[in-house]
Amino acid sequence: MASPVKLPGAGFKFPSIPCSWNKRDSLLFSASIGCKAHESKFLNELHPDFQPFPTYPVILQFKGSYQSIIDYYTTTRTPAIPGVPPVDQTRVLDGQRHIQIFQPLPASSTGHAFELQITCLGVADKGPAGMITETEAVLVDTLTGTGYCRILRQSFAVGQGGWGGPKKEKETVYVPPKRQADAIYTQVTTTETAHLYRLNGDYNPLHCDDAVAKKAGFKGIILHGLCTWNMSAHAVLSTFAGGDGRRLREFQARFKKVVYPGDTLLVEMWKMGRENGLEEVLFRTSVEGQEVLNNGRALLAVDSTATKL
Repeated sequence: MASPVKLPGAGFKFPSIPCSWNKRDSLLFSASIGCKAHESKFLNELHPDFQPFPTYPVILQFKGSYQSIIDYYTTTRTPAIPGVPPVDQTRVLDGQRHIQIFQPLPASSTGHAFELQITCLGVADKGPAGMITETEAVLVDTLTGTGYCRILRQSFAVGQGGWGGPKKEKETVYVPPKRQADAIYTQVTTTETAHLYRLNGDYNPLHCDDAVAKKAGFKGIILHGLCTWNMSAHAVLSTFAGGDGRRLREFQARFKKVVYPGDTLLVEMWKMGRENGLEEVLFRTSVEGQEVLNNGRALLAVDSTATKL
């Protein structure tokens, strides 16, 4: 059996990102991804079980420790990866996101010293279409050494391939069964949804400036892919976990098509069975019959008292 191909850049360490958040940040995030009034543990800081939504850490790669509006391109600029051509960040799209949760987050970072420790897992050449960079970011409290989650990210640099690098090996793809979905969740977005979500810390002008979005080839501003991703996580959690954030262990999906503010998301979900105390749910998210997220999978703890994987 052939050994796995080692991709260029594998093992390269990016500078760590200091991270902080407060209760207001937690409230804003939950409100921006569609949490409902009855889900008060996410929307009311006075609730005895107040908690951040479990996928909140994915915004920290953009927000870091900033509490004010920041320039997107300046703060997302990364050092060159050895053996890989430089990347034009203005032509980079999200490809896929996968979070593995080890510990529930505290309501705020006060009393902790969090940072994202980021490692390149490799860069694959897709030919003239572009190249894929895969990274791993682990959220760690440096005061205790405790890891809270692991985020796998694939980014696609449009039109920046063809430099002779190796191709990425095939990955496991999660395809829903050919039967009726066990549950369907509808999430209505508004023309202001992107404007609200960006306040979490992702200030890419594609999501607020029509001129920038049209220059990039879109018909107007687009919804953050991670907003759709997080709304889908909320759909799964509210449908199959009773809105208990501590039951979410893993969540992933691939970004397939853009969503525009005002679109209605349809999240179809299939229960795939239980193993080792975890329930597997596959899902896909669509707009008017067109998939916008695929390769969707969540793992939910059957027993919410088990806070570790």
